[in-house]
Amino acid sequence: MKVTFPHMGYLYVPVRSLLNSLGVEVIVPPAISQETITLGTRYAPEFACLPLKVNIGNFLEAKELGADTILMAGGVGPCRFGYYSQVQREILSDLGIDLDMIILEPPQGQWRLLLRGLKRLTAKASPLAVYRAGALAWAKLKALDFMAKEMHPIQAREAVRGRTMRAWKEMVERIDDADNTKAVQEATQQGLALLRKIPLQTAKDTLKVGLVGEIYTILEPAVNLDIERSLGEMGVEVIRSVYLSDWVVTNLVLHTLHLRDDTEHYRLAAPYLNHFVGGHGLESISSTIEYARAGIDGVVHVAPLTCMPEIVAKSILPQVSMDEDIPVLTLMLDEHSAEAGIKTRLEAFCELLQARRNRQQTCHKRNCDVPAQCREGFTFEGISRN
Repeated sequence: MKVTFPHMGYLYVPVRSLLNSLGVEVIVPPAISQETITLGTRYAPEFACLPLKVNIGNFLEAKELGADTILMAGGVGPCRFGYYSQVQREILSDLGIDLDMIILEPPQGQWRLLLRGLKRLTAKASPLAVYRAGALAWAKLKALDFMAKEMHPIQAREAVRGRTMRAWKEMVERIDDADNTKAVQEATQQGLALLRKIPLQTAKDTLKVGLVGEIYTILEPAVNLDIERSLGEMGVEVIRSVYLSDWVVTNLVLHTLHLRDDTEHYRLAAPYLNHFVGGHGLESISSTIEYARAGIDGVVHVAPLTCMPEIVAKSILPQVSMDEDIPVLTLMLDEHSAEAGIKTRLEAFCELLQARRNRQQTCHKRNCDVPAQCREGFTFEGISRN
């Protein structure tokens, strides 16, 4: 059995570690490229969201490398992600592609299906081996999330553009190569040392921008056209709303044990949306409100075109922007999105944020009551309200 899986940011690092430790041969798909997107778009339904199309491209490219089995997650709720595996299976079957599929359904009410999938992956491993494999994969995921959080403020303040991204690539490689949890800890410390060596601009008062939206679009740079890198190189600190390790704990552990607490999300979003709409639609609203009250300069909302939960959030966020006095830019992405266009919109958005901050600082120095022109924000697509 040669197992492949779809890319999503640096998810391939802990997943490959887990499967290799279980004695499973792994075929990691090539890094997502325009060819991957084109290939998936050619065979996926026209109005399917971009993640499904990219997944198809991943699987077809992995098949060329010898993969014979796909590891895919299932899902529940209004989001179409729960249907991905079935749709993808049908597409591959219609193409005459012989790829088996192991679907790991979420444990909420699907324990038998989840255990069935896990059994196929762990059949040759002892319980102790499974524990050790899981512990190593988890340590790598936690380390990568930790390093990403440490990287964002440094990237926004680096004196020489590009140094942080070079350090990040080296950190990912070191964590990926670690073969035990102690080695992961050592790689993490080495990564911190690399970051601390990066020269920073002195007295740099950077803009801070929150990144909210659908999890795949937030985490996969090839799909969001490297928004985090673009903002960082503009001197903007990114505050990301979703990290993989947090998502795993919340959805796979706390939810399964009935300990998940979304009270704060529902409380913040309640004036605008008081029920679950699938995916991260509700969290996009609550996180935007949280960022506004924390003094974040603005929010970039990213999602795949036709994503229902984020379309709901998109329709509500203009009112949130006005009520909470925080500018919001929404980017709905599909296979036609281009890096140059996205970067231009981000640059314009950040220039408006900086001008807005300068006006507010001037008003503060003059001790005025923040006139209306200092409170102007932006609706969707980065257009000024005034």
